[in-house]
Parts: sequence; structure tokens; C-alpha cells
Amino acid sequence: MNTYKSISIIALAGLMASCGSTNSTDKKTQLENLKKEQAKIAAQIKEIEGELAKTDTSTTRKVRFVEIAGVTSGSFKHYIDIQGRIEAVENVNVSAQAPGTITNIYVTEGQGVKKGQVLAQLNNAVLLSQIEVVKTNLALANTVYNRQKALWDQKIGTEIQYLQAKSAKEGLERQLASMDDQADLTKIKSPINGTVDAVIAKLGDAASPGMPSFRVVNAGNLKARATVAESYAANVQQGDEVKIVLPDLNKEVNAHVSFVSRSIDPLTRSFTVEAKLPSDPAYRANMVAVMKIVDYNSAKAVTIPVNAVQNVNNETFVLVADKANGKEVARKKAVKVGKIYNGKAEIVNGLSEGDKLITIGYQGLNDGEAIKF
Repeated sequence: MNTYKSISIIALAGLMASCGSTNSTDKKTQLENLKKEQAKIAAQIKEIEGELAKTDTSTTRKVRFVEIAGVTSGSFKHYIDIQGRIEAVENVNVSAQAPGTITNIYVTEGQGVKKGQVLAQLNNAVLLSQIEVVKTNLALANTVYNRQKALWDQKIGTEIQYLQAKSAKEGLERQLASMDDQADLTKIKSPINGTVDAVIAKLGDAASPGMPSFRVVNAGNLKARATVAESYAANVQQGDEVKIVLPDLNKEVNAHVSFVSRSIDPLTRSFTVEAKLPSDPAYRANMVAVMKIVDYNSAKAVTIPVNAVQNVNNETFVLVADKANGKEVARKKAVKVGKIYNGKAEIVNGLSEGDKLITIGYQGLNDGEAIKF
């Protein structure tokens, strides 16, 4: 007779004894006593069943199906992702160097130009007339000078006559050179090689210094530029690796940080970073560019899917497959997590190469529970 049957017989005897004394005991009191006795017996039964379940090896346990992945080590990089834009290093607003009325425009938008090429002409008719007068006077002064020099070489005439002729000639030469410089200022020229991005001026407009007439962009000299939060100031340095993602072109470019601002913007609490881009006709100024700056790099890091890391009661752990009594079971392993990026977590401590990480089916899985994969 087992323990469970013994308890049942005792309970039955108690009930019968209670029934036999109904003549001397109030029925309500009798009912309360029976309920208490029943609850006590039920608790004893549950306790004994639990003990039997622990020692009974014939009990069939439920096996959980999981998926595993071998733990390996390799290169791991952590990036700071910031959105920026493409800027032209040479993006110039071209204006006149002297005031005047625009009489000719020689270029159109989209046209390639060279450094020093004339883009437009200002009215210089009066100045050109004055130059012609000076040229005529200079021709006469040259003739007089040459004759005086020839006479002086033969010791004919006075030295003062020779010096006066030379001074007159040289004075007119300087005057002509100055007027040529003034005439050159009436030409609006491109200061760089590039493409005419905008023709702002129109025929008949009054041009003046500081007032843009054209915009010229060198599309072969571009950079990616972005602002980074002050909290990353210690992590970003000139020369750091950076991936420049151009979503509009579905393209990624590997580069290096070429410039890091040494000051923090007091309003935005951020600083500027730049990276030069290789020449490509597909690139456009002001195009969106996502800069991924490497701020951490490990050549041999153990990384796992970040969703395999569990945090319960301030304990960080993962579940791995292990063998116990010839069967596969789940084992809890406490881990220390380092950097996290793009769904991958670096495990600084707790896992080794060759461990069988449970990647699917770990939810609700207990330490020591039987598994199959």
C-alpha cells in the first residue's frame, strides 16, 4: 500500500468518525472541521506527488526544439552613424571686381570653364578710348626716345634731353599698364576650374563687387560634411576610418576623416567632421550622405546576435547547448557585453569559441531543460 492510499484511508476513517457523532455535534461545526481536514490532506498529497516526480526516472520530460550556432571570433567594428551632406570644396560665388553695366555674357549654366576664363564683360568703352589715346602718345614717345638715345650715343645733344625722352616714354608705359589692369577688372572671370552652376547676372544689370553674378562649382573636389554630438568628442579623430553611404545612389565609399573641428558649437553642442570624396560625376553638392565613423575596432572579438542576450533580475546571460547524462540540455552562461552595433553584440567575457549558442527557441527555456536541435 503506497503513501497516497494510506492518506486516503485515514481521511475516510476520519469522515466516518465524524458522521458517527452527528447526534452530539452541531452540523455546521462538523462541516467546517471536515473542510479543514480536506485542505490539509490535499496539501499533503501535493507535497508527496512533487517528491515522487523528482525521484521517478520513468517520468517522460518535455523536450524543447531549438536552433544553435557555433560561437566564433573575428573582426568587429563599432560605428557612429550621423547624417550629413556632400559639399563642394570649391563652390564659388563669382562677382565683378569693379562696378559697371554687363554688356556681354559668354557662358551658360552647366558649361565647364577653366580658371581665368571670362564669364562676362562690363561696359568699358570709355576706358578703351583712353587706352587708345595713351597708346598713340606712347608710340610718339618711343620714337622721340629712340632718336634722343641714338644722338646721345654719338655724344650729340644734351643728357637732359635724353633723360626727358626716357622719362616721358616710361611714364606712358606705366600709365598704359595701369589702364590695362583697369580694363581687366571689367571682365568677370572664373577663379577656379569647374562648372557654371548658376548664371545670376543678366544683360544690362549693374554689377558691383560683392554682388554674385555667377556660381561656379568644382564637382571633382567634393567632401562629406556632418555635425557630431559633443559626447563623441573623445572618440572621433582625424584619420579615423569612415564609410560614406549615399542612399540616393545606393553607393558606399570608404574614406578617412580629413577634418575635425577643434571647437564646439555653443548652441547645438556639436562639432564638425569632414571626409574627402573621390571624383565621380554622379555626385552632387548637397546630396544626403550618411557618415559611419569607426570609433571602436577589434580584430578578434566574440560576437553574437544581440537578441540572444537576456537580462533577468539584473543578470545578463545567454543559453548554450551542453551534454548531461548523454542528453542535450540548455545551460545558462553569465556574460559581459561590450559594444553593440547593427544587431551584433560583442561578448567581452563568458563565451569562448566553440560554444553552441542557442539562437532560436531560447525564450522561456530554463537552465538544465532538455533540448533537441
